[in-house]
Amino acid sequence: MVEHYQILATILLFVVVLGLIKVFGGKEKIVQLLALQLLGTSTVALILLLAQQLQLEGLRDLALIMGLLACIVAIAFVHYVKFNSENTLKK
Repeated sequence: MVEHYQILATILLFVVVLGLIKVFGGKEKIVQLLALQLLGTSTVALILLLAQQLQLEGLRDLALIMGLLACIVAIAFVHYVKFNSENTLKK
């Protein structure tokens, strides 16, 4: 059973690396936003896998907090892009 967790964790880490490449290499803001959401979701899944494998309840709490923070970051990013686009149109 431990091998299954390790395989899934490796796949999720690969997805996180691909997401980081998109965040820093993406030219469009929407691509960066979607990559950040992917990073948040993958990180939560990875932490939940570790929590199950190590039997640590605290990691489940951490995954919940990380999921909430990922939502807040997405909302803040959308407001930031909207605010900056309105300011450039007024000038």
